[in-house]
Amino acid sequence: MNVRLPDFTLPAPLARLGGRLPQLPPTLALVTALNLALGRLIPREALEALIGKRFVIRVKDAGMTLRFAYGARGFRPVFDTTPPDLTISARARDFLALLMREEDPDTLFFQRRLVMEGDTDLGLLVKNTLDGIELPRITAARLAPSALLVRLRQRLAARGL
Repeated sequence: MNVRLPDFTLPAPLARLGGRLPQLPPTLALVTALNLALGRLIPREALEALIGKRFVIRVKDAGMTLRFAYGARGFRPVFDTTPPDLTISARARDFLALLMREEDPDTLFFQRRLVMEGDTDLGLLVKNTLDGIELPRITAARLAPSALLVRLRQRLAARGL
């Protein structure tokens, strides 16, 4: 059974709190995931035009602003406030829907639920690169805490732990 992600917007107090929290931990999680995907899911050759570019992912309803750059050695967090080359903004639900392939970036863009600001050519390159990636199928049911615990137990048992 394929369960769709419900429509939600995180409460405004969460965005105010999220904006006051350190942004480094979620940024490190993002750049680590991107770097793990390099060469496996994302061909490095497709990203050559991104070298030296700065990006911001803004999760509006979570109050998160993740700043990072791409270089010859991969993605890395950025600690200053130099204007990015590309900013992508959306609600948490819309980013999750993109990851789960429930929503198409063009649809979200034309519905004004996904906003790209900055270098439009760079935004198009990023979108086309992401569209070409074959991600493993992620469903809402697989993200449920009980499903995550079952998979964790299975992996630990397989390792004899």
